Amino acid sequence: MEDKTPLNLADQDFEIIDLLQSLNVPRTQAITIACLVSCRELTSQTIERATGLRQPEVSVAMRTLRRRGWIEERDEKKTNNKGRPLKYYMLTVPMRSIVETFETEYFEKKEEMIATINQLKEIKI
Repeated sequence: MEDKTPLNLADQDFEIIDLLQSLNVPRTQAITIACLVSCRELTSQTIERATGLRQPEVSVAMRTLRRRGWIEERDEKKTNNKGRPLKYYMLTVPMRSIVETFETEYFEKKEEMIATINQLKEIKI
């Protein structure tokens, strides 16, 4: 169940956001990762209120995180059965795994760039 305490981003959360963005992680993904690292489970509405992101931004970020296998999403019907169900999100991997994924991607990209540079060096002009 969702943590009912209000979500206030701490200095560490802002540091996570800044560091992820320096790795070219899109802003919305960096923000949602930081939110989910700090809490067990959050609704999209809680993330919106805490971060100032709009609902579509949260949805797009979560779609990418879900595709990577980093989050679990569940729907819960509202008590009065009116309106859309609430979406709950929870990280399913530790932050360390997320960081290791970015590290692997960085080194793969770096190796590709080095190979491209070497190919350019071999071209006789």
